[in-house]
Amino acid sequence: MKIGVFDSGLGGLTVVRSMLKLLHGAEIFYIADTHYAPYGEKLFSKILQRSLILTQYLIDHYNIQALVVACNTATSAAIKELRQRYPELIIIGTEPAVKPAIEQTKTGAIGVMATPATLKGDKYQSLVDRVASDKAVTLYEQACAGLVEHIEHNTLDSYESQQLLEHWLKPMREGGVDIIVLGCTHYPLAGTEIKKILNREVTLIDSGDAIAHHLLHQLQARGHANQGELGVHVFHTGEIDTDLVDRILKRDYILQRIEV
Repeated sequence: MKIGVFDSGLGGLTVVRSMLKLLHGAEIFYIADTHYAPYGEKLFSKILQRSLILTQYLIDHYNIQALVVACNTATSAAIKELRQRYPELIIIGTEPAVKPAIEQTKTGAIGVMATPATLKGDKYQSLVDRVASDKAVTLYEQACAGLVEHIEHNTLDSYESQQLLEHWLKPMREGGVDIIVLGCTHYPLAGTEIKKILNREVTLIDSGDAIAHHLLHQLQARGHANQGELGVHVFHTGEIDTDLVDRILKRDYILQRIEV
């Protein structure tokens, strides 16, 4: 099986990392669209345009059979259009893990960290309306503009980054949240810093493992035996931190810059 994955940067590799735990006998083609990053502060029309371009590139060059949109913002902006245009593809999107957070919370106070575009999107709002009505919970929603750049540039330990995280997390700490939903695939890479600043016991939830299990189920439904070697190709459209790629994947991969 040939599987395409894309995100605005390296955050989507956290989803690939989850896929690596389960998948065999496949090739993964990942595009980090770093030249156009971050998506989370752009207009939905621009994100949709990039999503369509990247998907067509993966189809034309690698004949992918499945696509994972490893970005909450791109899922909000493009998943409906992608499914309409490419009905033959298995297409799996990413959405904040609000439902499992509601199921697991003990205090009823849940933090949600996401990009501004994700929190404003109709997909997120409909998700909250759908899953938050059966249980009394308080959502502490925080748009984290700029966090993706700090992660991509490896500056999470900078004074500016620490101040931003403290500002965003203070209401959650005071509100007694016991679970924080990481509503951007980049944010698991900031998990250590988030826990350090909260300075209390908290569970961080992202969507990576759920996506990997869903993908495997879809592939097996199409006859995938899930046996054999697994290849990983990482493409990037702009600058990239290869040390960060190494730390996320912890395995061999093929790296290439592309123009798309």
